[in-house]
Amino acid sequence: MAENPISSQAFSSTPKKPAVSEQKLVARAAGVVGFWTTLSRVLGFVRDMVIALFLGAGPGADAFFVAFRIPNLLRRLFAEGALSAAFIPTYVDTLQQLGKTEAARLARIAFTFTTIALAAVTLTGIAFSPLIVRLTAPGFFDDPSKFGLTVELTRTMFPYIFFISLVALASGILNSLGHFSAPAAAPVLLNLSMITSVAICATWLKVPPFYALAWGVVVAGVLQLALQIPFLWALGVKLYPDFHLRHPALKRMGLLFLPAAFGGAVYQLNVLVGTILASMLPVGGVSWLYYADRIVELPLGIFAIALGTAILPSMSRQASNGDFAGLTRSVSFGLRLIAFFTIPASVALIVLAEPIIAVLFQRGAFTSTDTTQTAYALFYYTLGLWAFSGLKVVVQAFFSLKDTRTPLWVSMGAVAVNLVGGLLLMGPMAQGGLALATSLAAALNVLVLFAILVKRLGRFPTEQFIKSLLRVSAASAIMGGALLYGRTFGTWPAGLTATNGLVLSGCVLGGLAIFAVSAFGLRCQELDSLLAIAGIKRQKSGNAD
Repeated sequence: MAENPISSQAFSSTPKKPAVSEQKLVARAAGVVGFWTTLSRVLGFVRDMVIALFLGAGPGADAFFVAFRIPNLLRRLFAEGALSAAFIPTYVDTLQQLGKTEAARLARIAFTFTTIALAAVTLTGIAFSPLIVRLTAPGFFDDPSKFGLTVELTRTMFPYIFFISLVALASGILNSLGHFSAPAAAPVLLNLSMITSVAICATWLKVPPFYALAWGVVVAGVLQLALQIPFLWALGVKLYPDFHLRHPALKRMGLLFLPAAFGGAVYQLNVLVGTILASMLPVGGVSWLYYADRIVELPLGIFAIALGTAILPSMSRQASNGDFAGLTRSVSFGLRLIAFFTIPASVALIVLAEPIIAVLFQRGAFTSTDTTQTAYALFYYTLGLWAFSGLKVVVQAFFSLKDTRTPLWVSMGAVAVNLVGGLLLMGPMAQGGLALATSLAAALNVLVLFAILVKRLGRFPTEQFIKSLLRVSAASAIMGGALLYGRTFGTWPAGLTATNGLVLSGCVLGGLAIFAVSAFGLRCQELDSLLAIAGIKRQKSGNAD
């Protein structure tokens, strides 16, 4: 039998950075990304509250959400997912092996090629918008006005993919050089732009709100790209045209790109499948799934995406140096940290689904029926939050090994499961069935990938991992019991009232405090790690695990 090339080296290489140092780099970078992502998600909720106020869950809202889903999916597929996965490991390799000058040259060549390719994609997308909408929302074709509006909005927003993909390339360079703030702050501009566009255009200029939102998306793409440029210059990276497109590193990036585009964005692909099937449901189905997805993306963005963004450069360094023992520790640390945040978040979302939706969205065109239907979808999305989040770490581990094909093949299987599951469940469970199918597909995806990764790395600290999950789950259960009691003080069918706002705030803050105290008492190692990174050391008693 051929020797596993990773296992044979895994515990013999000497890492350039100690494991604790690498974990601190990851956690601090994740903290920076998490801060900006939290701010972006908060503003995103404000944005969605504005959308709910003006559009509710009616035909205009359905049209906008489908049209917005298309460039947003391409952003996740080709920008954040594929460009990062293909560019960062290649750039880090070039930086470590050949130095900053050659790495800067690679950045310019990649910038030139990406600009040309994106221009072609954008023009093609604008020209073929009717076909794209026909494929992504077949249920709209029977309603000519709804279909026409969706096509028009899609054409308006398609240039966003051009700008945001260049933002992703710039972000990959900055992240590889240890700068995370500007890339993480960019989504804040998207939400501010959309909120401002509605406030000005829809309120003062009397432009229909869906058109105002669409133009706000395009303006945001320009602003996000402009934000990255000063920070690139400060680090000595100036992106100007370089047409040496036969550079061998560019070819390596190309070989990684297409598999990464689909393997790294299975959650978004599955949400798209849900949107396609939801277009065949009665009016409101697309919108209910959108609002539920937006709430799930709060913990997903703050914890999972932040950690995945922060951990890829570290994993790439470890893989490039042959430090596979360090890579194994990074995977374990990343997954334990993900569990520490997402398990209590899942419990809180399940218990507080209706209160959160009622307080955030129920006003104007968004009714109490919309709250109930959105909460129904949110419950089934939340069941898969652990899987959506864990994928961000596991997939990044494959990308750091320059293996984008394995996530691709496994993800294709997961998308097939989601499609079949959605078709079977949407009849009896409507939007809840589509959300459940997405969660089941994600669970299958992460479990299969994790099993393959553990086999490839050779060993995994399973006992430590299980102990961590049990302790975090116990602390989350204690918090969940308190939240069940706390939510009884609100009258949630009434939507946003002073009492409901105070009760929900008290539940959120109280839940956080109870979980933190419980985790401290149960000696959750992840809390110890976070406290240590913050410079806080607690007194140890007894034997440490």
